[in-house]
Amino acid sequence: MSGKELFPKIEPYHTSRLKVSEVHTIFYEEVGNPGGRPALYLHGGPGIGILPSYRRFFDPSSYRVVLPDQRGAGRSTPHAEISENTTWELVEDLERLRLHLEIESWIVMGGSWGSTLALCYAIKHPDRVAGLIIRGVWLVRPFEIAWLYEEGGASNVFPDEWERFQAPLDDTVTSGTLASYFKLLTGKDEAAKMRAARAWSRWETAMATLIPDPSAIEQTTKDHSALSKARIECHFAYNKFFMESDNYILENAGTISHIPCRIVQGRHDVICPTISAWQLHRALPKSELKIVADGCHSPMDRGMAAEILQASKEFHSL
Repeated sequence: MSGKELFPKIEPYHTSRLKVSEVHTIFYEEVGNPGGRPALYLHGGPGIGILPSYRRFFDPSSYRVVLPDQRGAGRSTPHAEISENTTWELVEDLERLRLHLEIESWIVMGGSWGSTLALCYAIKHPDRVAGLIIRGVWLVRPFEIAWLYEEGGASNVFPDEWERFQAPLDDTVTSGTLASYFKLLTGKDEAAKMRAARAWSRWETAMATLIPDPSAIEQTTKDHSALSKARIECHFAYNKFFMESDNYILENAGTISHIPCRIVQGRHDVICPTISAWQLHRALPKSELKIVADGCHSPMDRGMAAEILQASKEFHSL
């Protein structure tokens, strides 16, 4: 997708940090109109951090957009830290940030892991979410985790990339992919840790777009980006994303059934298969599901970006 189809490039009018625990301090930025409709953008991963392109999904003349780097990701510190880093701690960080910024309620947008975090935040704080715009639905159920990280799911669609993904591992037969990666990514061998981090980051990035994007692979496999993405993602996946039950989000969908929700899903999303978006839509009768015929996982694919932009324009007037 070319840049001209998003809102123009924009720099933050405000950046700061918020200490959220004895260990963690999160970085956040604000873009757009300080007096505009508040919106929260949640990045994926977990561990990826905010990218400049994420600022461009909202009309800067009418939205006040808050974009935080989650614990351990991006410019938050300490980098790639997994202690005191769980789904529910991230949820409460968002609420701390809302209170800190004196925002009554906001439109919440997120994709992939960002969709999970948006839904979990809405379930815990439904009165603070004026609307949900989610893309690439990821409900972190056991079959979804296995689809992505064990043989027989996405590996059947991308066998070449799966082979690269398995290359750093010595023992997956008895331990499994996640356990083997977790051992490497939390070990003391720095060279082995970085090899694992780069392989982990390549696996998902290679599947994210309909047409392979070498520049995206190069960016996400750089040491700094790769380490936080791989270490934090693996920590979450190895711990089943710290969900209170295997089907937590759908079991609690009734809590958020009154919140306007737009779901944008790529038909060809291999990372987050369409069945999850469909089942979430069925659990939220008032939600609207847009399945993009030529869409993949990335929000930057032309059809995906167009639907996300349309949702942000319509939700401004909620």
